[in-house]
Amino acid sequence: MKRVLRDVMVGAVTGVAAVSASVLAAQPAIAQDAVQPQQPSTPTTPPPTATARPAPVQPGLAIRRIVVEGNQRVESSTVTSYLLLRPGDVVDAERVDLSLKTLFATGLFADVQIGQRDADLIVRVVENPIVNRVIFEGLGALDEEDLNKEVQAKPRSVFTPARAQSDVQRIIELYRRAGRFAATVTPQVRELEQNRVDLIFEVDEGPVTGVRSINVIGNKAFSDRELREAILTEESRWWKFFAKNDNYDPDRLEYDRELMRQFYTNRGYADFRVVSATAELTPDQKDFFVTFTIDEGVKYDFGDIRVETELDRVPADLLRAVIPIQSGRMFEGELIEKSIDAMTFTAGTGGYANVDIRPRIERNAETRKVNIIFEVNEGPRVFVERIDIIGNTRTVDSVIRRELRVAEGDAFNRVLLDRSRARIRALGFFKNVEIEEREGAEPDRAIVEVKVEEDTTGELAFAAGFSSTDNFLFDVSVSERNLRGRGQFVRLRASTSSRRQQVDIRFTEPRFMGRDLAAGFDLFTLRTDFLDESSFENQSTGLGLRASFPITDTTGMGITYTLRVDDTEIADFFVDLDGNAATTTDIVDQCSPLVPATQRPLLCDQEGSFITSVLGYAFNWDRRNDPIDPTRGFDLSIRQDLAGLGGDVKYFRTEVEGGTYYGLFPDVVASFSLSAGYIAAWGDEDVRINDRFFKGGASFRGFDVAGIGPRQLVLQSEDSTGNASVLEGDALGGNAYYIGSFQLTFPTGLPKEYGISGALFAEFGGLGILDPNDKRTQIFTTGIAPNTTTFKSFVDDSLSLRASAGVSIFWDSPFGPVQFDFAQPFAREEYDETESFRFSTRTRF
Repeated sequence: MKRVLRDVMVGAVTGVAAVSASVLAAQPAIAQDAVQPQQPSTPTTPPPTATARPAPVQPGLAIRRIVVEGNQRVESSTVTSYLLLRPGDVVDAERVDLSLKTLFATGLFADVQIGQRDADLIVRVVENPIVNRVIFEGLGALDEEDLNKEVQAKPRSVFTPARAQSDVQRIIELYRRAGRFAATVTPQVRELEQNRVDLIFEVDEGPVTGVRSINVIGNKAFSDRELREAILTEESRWWKFFAKNDNYDPDRLEYDRELMRQFYTNRGYADFRVVSATAELTPDQKDFFVTFTIDEGVKYDFGDIRVETELDRVPADLLRAVIPIQSGRMFEGELIEKSIDAMTFTAGTGGYANVDIRPRIERNAETRKVNIIFEVNEGPRVFVERIDIIGNTRTVDSVIRRELRVAEGDAFNRVLLDRSRARIRALGFFKNVEIEEREGAEPDRAIVEVKVEEDTTGELAFAAGFSSTDNFLFDVSVSERNLRGRGQFVRLRASTSSRRQQVDIRFTEPRFMGRDLAAGFDLFTLRTDFLDESSFENQSTGLGLRASFPITDTTGMGITYTLRVDDTEIADFFVDLDGNAATTTDIVDQCSPLVPATQRPLLCDQEGSFITSVLGYAFNWDRRNDPIDPTRGFDLSIRQDLAGLGGDVKYFRTEVEGGTYYGLFPDVVASFSLSAGYIAAWGDEDVRINDRFFKGGASFRGFDVAGIGPRQLVLQSEDSTGNASVLEGDALGGNAYYIGSFQLTFPTGLPKEYGISGALFAEFGGLGILDPNDKRTQIFTTGIAPNTTTFKSFVDDSLSLRASAGVSIFWDSPFGPVQFDFAQPFAREEYDETESFRFSTRTRF
């Protein structure tokens, strides 16, 4: 049977009040008036065994012993430990009253009586029930998991009406934050045996309370629309299906005040203030009118900027040089914080782990200038007392601690902590990483708290999609990036498309043998189809071994060894062997001995099965400020491979790739990347076609896959008519390439929850330089005189400049990431294969 908790609370509060009043008065009637009868809905325990009713406590009585009655779970010794009276004491009314209050304050009892029987002090208790289950009914907008985190009531905890009512307020507050101000919560209890109850919260969520309009009063420099875009709260509109901030939230409104202040102070208005921010319910009580009343003040520019410091190793001129503030420019409040960060970092590199930087701001209303003096002094030396890892419910502490650049007992260093945060984020195990410090046990001690939010790292994925490059794709993989919470990576993957089919197994141990050494292996089989582009397909099966280790905080090196077997096949082709009309007997293997040597394609030397043994290394240098979304810094990688230590293939390959990043505005980042590579055979060998570089598609927007570089061309001449034409043949790849890319990423202005961003790009590059044997000229004739046709096959091996420009649209859709590339080549060879539009997607289901 369910009982409404409101009645429970009334009965409990009435009983407590009566007990306190009777004891304070120390009246003889305590046994009659101390406890009010409980309400019918109150969950109670079975009444204790009937015994003689204790008489009121008589002041001055010498206590012979203390007897506890009515307790079931709570030990008698626990009850007596809360009393301020002991056997042998003389009864005192004040001490009896304090004992009652102490017992009620424990929350263990619904009712307590203290009386006497002869010389015995009798303590009669009624225990509060134990919560068996906490049940939520009527949920829709919020999850039960979210509510369980907020409420105090838990299974096996003690039930009290006050605590349950407090939980009601917590639940209502959660709904108010979700924009449901009409939500109501009714607590109920279901009595069970053994003095247990089920606590039930019946929820009526009510409609979502939206924001009908956002108005600003007092704005002159900026329009209402501009200011609405600067804050987080937005107006409710029927077409905003994915909007999350179009409901009224008091906490968010406070944050909007700060966002509006930042908006103005970053545009010169140093005196700006929000006078008030109010929300009024509409007459139909469905939405809110939000109104900001502001005082803009006047617009300022930066005036004199100076640095005063007592640091010996970091002079004031050096600190002034890193400040991103120029005198005469418009005042921007956030530049002050950036200046403090820049000087803190500079002082840290100079050996000062702790600096005290205090900006002294002087406004001159007459000249409308803001003069700033940065006082930079060495702060008190603080040491790391303890490092606490918080939030890692799955990842073991050691995985996080080994990425930290500071240890317990080290001097506190903000620069090293920032690097530590970047390293932890680079693991890819966490949604969010924050490092904060708080005061330790002593003034010169600090406790560092590393707060992480675990992300999903295991994946059973089925992916399907379509791209203009690979047509239809299908991919299935089982992977775990944080195996057993120890940072190990394992993946089993199978994928297929019109161009490639691949199966691979990969495993990586990030701390091999407990050392700062990552080691792993790969097993793979890959079939690549270039029949349409280069008239060949290749099957590779092999094993790879990997090891990598850091050299410094920003540099690292890796060593690889790969042993693989390549089987290359050349496509069948029509060759007129007998000079007659085409027949099925004329479709033969191009590289068959039946085909005259002069008619065999250049690729015939590449056909067959070969074993490749490759030993290589890679050097990486990463100075980006963030490994996921960099806004400044650069990265550089150099890779070299040597094939020929065993096997049939011999070559030496070098590739270099780097990029630099610079944030211009929030969410607007300019970047430039450059990559180049060269491969050369040794030991009287030529570079095989499957080892050459092929560029285009994703690697060079504006050109198709294998769309640039050397290509076999055929000049066809009809001897009887004298007509001639050039036929485009196969792409042959190249032994050298260079590709550069300028890109400017920017927000599209759409709400962030849509997940749409854009980029402008311009790319340039070239591909070429084949071995002499791979670009020889061939001449052959077909047909019977005088109706013969002469073919002259030659290779255009030009490392000439290609260039393109365009725009990319990125959409993080609910079905998976989608990318659209619109490009226009403006420097190309006539035989290049271009691609003005390209898109790709992978949909998980």
